[in-house]
Amino acid sequence: MLTGRRRPWRPQITRAECYRGWVFFALYVFLFPWLMGWVQRSYEGEFPVAEANAVYYLIITALTFLVFWSFLRHGFHLLLDWLPENLFAFVTGLVGAEILSFLVGLIPLPVQNPNLMSYPEQYAFAPGATVLILVVLMPMVEEPLFRGLLFSSVRGYSRVLGYVLSVAVYAFYCTVQFVYAFGTLDLRYLLLTIQYVPGALALTWCYDRGGSIWSAIALHMVLNGFTLLGALS
Repeated sequence: MLTGRRRPWRPQITRAECYRGWVFFALYVFLFPWLMGWVQRSYEGEFPVAEANAVYYLIITALTFLVFWSFLRHGFHLLLDWLPENLFAFVTGLVGAEILSFLVGLIPLPVQNPNLMSYPEQYAFAPGATVLILVVLMPMVEEPLFRGLLFSSVRGYSRVLGYVLSVAVYAFYCTVQFVYAFGTLDLRYLLLTIQYVPGALALTWCYDRGGSIWSAIALHMVLNGFTLLGALS
């Protein structure tokens, strides 16, 4: 059976890309959001927020390709060479993410996800920019960082630890911004990390099982599209 064939895991990211990637990772997590916030505050009213965010993510996506060019190119060849395996990883990841997300949604939380509440407003003001950012650009930036770099760096030493760190760091990254978002410290928003665990787990599985970062990017795009549709319905 084709899906039963497994190639041995090997690092797909070069040492130079790894060094550049960790610098880029730190800039993406710590500096770029602050810089974007400063620009928005400094030029408030002069540039539409949605369009400014789209330009920001277009620049970040271009930087991602510069940093991870050979990794992304190699991943595309792996996608074609191991297409059945990547399709299997994509489909099982999608089904698993939806089932786990449904189960997690049954857990009562003391706070609501600010992202889900803001998406309808963002889409109403700028539907094209919202779809471009959420469905296209963010997956193309975050998958090379959280799966291609973080998971791959640990996977060679411990597969379990690779999963734990990739899922935990990504889920924490998606929610820590809300802790200070409303002017006061509210640690309850960290409980929202559980909502991002199903997707992060599915994306890590998709990359690990399929072998190409592009299958994880495609899955991330679909999951974000479903999230946007759910927020708008």
